[in-house]
Amino acid sequence: MTLDPGTAIALSVSVGAASTALALLPATAIAWVLARREFRGKAVLSALVMAPLVLPPVVTGLLLLRLFGRATPLGGALAALGLPVTFSTFGAVLAAGVVGFPLFVITLRTAFEAVDRRFEEVSMTLGVPPRQTFFRVTLPLALPGLFAGIVLAFARGLGEFGATTMLAGNIEGETRTIALAVYALLDAPDGEAQARVLVGASLALSLAALAAFEALNRWQRRRLELDGHARS
Repeated sequence: MTLDPGTAIALSVSVGAASTALALLPATAIAWVLARREFRGKAVLSALVMAPLVLPPVVTGLLLLRLFGRATPLGGALAALGLPVTFSTFGAVLAAGVVGFPLFVITLRTAFEAVDRRFEEVSMTLGVPPRQTFFRVTLPLALPGLFAGIVLAFARGLGEFGATTMLAGNIEGETRTIALAVYALLDAPDGEAQARVLVGASLALSLAALAAFEALNRWQRRRLELDGHARS
């Protein structure tokens, strides 16, 4: 079986980065709402956000297929706009973004909850509108959590397999990321050597992401400690 490991690695990084970018704005908005607002249905929203974390990835992929398949109104509309979801790179990005979304929201929600509300109250007391307070006060203080969420979502996207297989297939050069390439190579009689290369690349990328996540966690803890000292 002929397969270029470099193509699979580059595609995995591209899909991971694109899926994280796709999740950035909605994850930030939902994390802030869950951290700062009380409303009816909050538990339902939280459960829906967390669902991809507990559902089998294949089930998540099947649900996405039912929602974005070419025969569905949403999938048909996207295909008409030149963004077909099924069996496409965009489908791989969407699948990776959905499965990484809960990790992004959890991490950022925790960071928002750790921001002292008094800083926001002082800002608004000084006449700064809520939206500007968010961008000038809340978000900068939660920045380590934002970066940590980005890293986790990216790392989860790198390793996505089940949902991607269901929604986007296993197409060389389009949707065959590292995980799917390893799966394909293990079925080939001469694929073990290439599979080892991809496994090594996956380990290196995952360990780098985890190291970055730990560094960001330490940064957040130091900022919280300094904040505590300042208040005392």
